[in-house]
Amino acid sequence: MDHVYQVLAWLSLFIYWVAIAAVTMRVVFKRRVVGVSLAWLMIIYIIPIGGIIAYLLFGELNLGKKRALRAEEMFEPFASWFKQLYHCPGHQPQLMNLHTKPIHDLCQNRLGIPALVGNSMTLQDTPQTILRSLISDIQQAHRAIHLEFYIWHPGGLADEVATALILAAKRGVKVRILLDSAGSMRFFRSHWPRLMKHAGIELTEALAVSPLRMFLRRLDIRQHRKIVVIDAQIAYTGSMNLVDPAFFKTDAGVGQWIDVMVRVTGPAVSVLNCIQAWDWEVETGQRYLPPVPECDAAPANGNLDMIQVIPSGPGMPDEIIHQVLLISIYQARERVVITTPYFVPSEHLLHALISAAERGTEVHIVIPAKNDSVMVEWASRSFFAELLNAGVFIHRFNGGLLHTKSVVVDDTHCLIGTVNLDMRSLWLNFEVTLAVDNPVFTEQLAQLQQQYIRHSTRIDPEKWRERSLGHKFLEQCFYMFSPLL
Repeated sequence: MDHVYQVLAWLSLFIYWVAIAAVTMRVVFKRRVVGVSLAWLMIIYIIPIGGIIAYLLFGELNLGKKRALRAEEMFEPFASWFKQLYHCPGHQPQLMNLHTKPIHDLCQNRLGIPALVGNSMTLQDTPQTILRSLISDIQQAHRAIHLEFYIWHPGGLADEVATALILAAKRGVKVRILLDSAGSMRFFRSHWPRLMKHAGIELTEALAVSPLRMFLRRLDIRQHRKIVVIDAQIAYTGSMNLVDPAFFKTDAGVGQWIDVMVRVTGPAVSVLNCIQAWDWEVETGQRYLPPVPECDAAPANGNLDMIQVIPSGPGMPDEIIHQVLLISIYQARERVVITTPYFVPSEHLLHALISAAERGTEVHIVIPAKNDSVMVEWASRSFFAELLNAGVFIHRFNGGLLHTKSVVVDDTHCLIGTVNLDMRSLWLNFEVTLAVDNPVFTEQLAQLQQQYIRHSTRIDPEKWRERSLGHKFLEQCFYMFSPLL
């Protein structure tokens, strides 16, 4: 019997090392960013068996066989739809300035989506303004309302939005709602789904979380986009989930969440509508290609309100928003101001920010003083010393959890949308960003960023160097795993 146990022990050890070797080869041959590969190898070697299981669950961008096949079949019809945008009078490439053209060319070549002029944009920066505006537009809808959010949390004005949607559906408006399964778990457990479906609303749970699917699809891929399209005429996107901050995560100890949304009219609405239609089909298999935007006339030369819609995520070109961020930062000459709740930059983004500061460009990064993720908080701190030494200004916002995701470059153009400056947003989740060339809108966003800075505490480089050895050690520990956060 002892001999049998000995054989089983050696066999188990052999199988374990074969598994280690197989997963190691898999990591190496994936040829990803070096930091990501090294972080996974550390986990695999430090945590026996658990590291292998973690890699199988979360190590690769696996959307699931059914969704992957569906996305592949969708590519041609959606690409054909985007090609029609080039015949719209809103496509005016000759009007692009030196800042806009590189981003447009990148998105045109990789996504097939052109920038379009002739849009009207409104920046909304309080939850009451955002939700009241959304409710008002829903109440005036006549044909169709399409929504998708990462989080819908019941309570307060969010319930009034739900009521407005139910009433719209009852008067004959076609309502489709796509919500991330993990982010909107509280919503799906509430009474609202039953009421909505009874009213005729199509409600779909995106990327459902289930232990039965853990080895069939990566569970931490999330539908992180926030898009609302009403009658194919009005669209909303930005950082805010469908929540009333007065009722959302009130016991987290970080204060209320601070967000913005952009209300858009014009040809860019149809592009956002098409992205929502893409997400709906990936999840349900149902195709609802929206009408191509009606651009009656080209805007005058002096009215260049240009929007480049940039989606990213599984099934779309890798790192597209990451590339846009790098282009924007490297083009900056006077000032770059960034607001983000989660700051865990890639090595390339870190070097771009440092290079900008070292060539004399003012670089400001505004993050929350308190974060709802302890791991992200410590990982973020690990980058501060290098940035501060290069002359980057880091501000910690004291007025709540600053959730606004924005970049303003030289006070002339900006990026705004759903993307955090972390690896998860840039490489993993479904996201959307607007690259905006609109001086008035950019000035409004720049003023809002300055308002955030006035309510922040700037980190003093000298005091930061004096932080305790224990803090430095924790920062380095989390830094090693930052490529996976």
